[in-house]
Order: sequence, then C-alpha cells, then structure tokens
Amino acid sequence: MNDDDGDDEASFRDAMRGVAKLRAPARETPRRRESPTAAQRRRRAQAEAEPESDVDARLTIAEVEAVGPHDIVGWKANGVQDGVFKNLRTGRYPIEATLDLHRKTVVEARDALLAFLKLAEAKGWRSVLVSHGRGEKSKTPARIKSYVVRWLTDSRQALAFHSAERRHGGAGSTYVLLRKSRAASEENRERHGQKSG
Repeated sequence: MNDDDGDDEASFRDAMRGVAKLRAPARETPRRRESPTAAQRRRRAQAEAEPESDVDARLTIAEVEAVGPHDIVGWKANGVQDGVFKNLRTGRYPIEATLDLHRKTVVEARDALLAFLKLAEAKGWRSVLVSHGRGEKSKTPARIKSYVVRWLTDSRQALAFHSAERRHGGAGSTYVLLRKSRAASEENRERHGQKSG
C-alpha cells in the first residue's frame, strides 16, 4: 500500500465523518377498504346463502323501502364506468326487450322479472326496459316500482339501472343494463386470449 492510498483513505474517512447510514423508508400501510354498503352486504349474503346460479332464485317479497311515483331512480354496480352509466340513463343503448309489469301483484311481478332475466341471459340481451308504471292511483303508490328498484339492486344479473327517458315511459319505466352471460364472457375471454379462472 503506497502513501497515496493511505492519504485517500484518510481523506475519505474525514469526508464521511458525521454521515449516518440511510434507513429504508417505512412501508406504507395498505389503505383500508371502505365498509360495504347495505346493498353490497345483502348481495353478498344472498350469494353465499344460495347455490351459484345464473339467474337469481329468490328476490324478496317482504316490505321494501318505498320510492315515489315520480322519483327518478338509478343505481350502478362497482366497476361500471361513468360513461356507460350515462349512456344507459340517457337511453342511448338499443332496447333489446321490454317487460310490462302493469296490473301485476308483487308475487306475479317478481316471477315475471325472474323469468325475464332468465330469458335475457339465454338470448344474450344486455339492455332491456322494465315498464312498472308509477302507481299513482294505487292504494300503495309506486308499490311495484319500489320492488323493482330493490330487486334490480339485489339481482346478480343487473349491472345498472336508471329511470327511462320520457319517450320510453319516464319514471314509470326503468332501463336495465344486464351482465354478460357466462357463455358470452367465456367467449370474450377466448377471443382476447385470456384464460378463465
């Protein structure tokens, strides 16, 4: 070791005096997820309680929260893009089928909706219209409308819904965006080279 090496080492030590070793930054704690909404909890409980099915086996006929005859209703599942929801609520998607629930009891309306959802899945319909009326003259105003709102919120088939434009029935009808059937989803995965889980 020559004198220059010793001088360099001494100079280095002098320059480094008082310098502390850097510590690794503390890891960020992951964000806590927000608590699920009441509708999400109902859907989860329903999904866990019932065998996996493409069409909901049961939708409640117990009393539901009432909506008004002229109330504009709407809902979208997590993951539905704002642009998609806007197109739905403004009636930009072609209506592939319509269900008329006028003059039906709650049980008849539920059974008709379940049958309609099953048919929609079989036919691959994605955008439909449910005509429930406003129920202004009913003893219980907007009774069927109130049930339709609850049923669609609880249904595994519905991705979003919104009161229709006036030309399609206004507050007496609801546009519904339906989930792709499993077969259509699988076909889409294969077409785009994604494997199903």
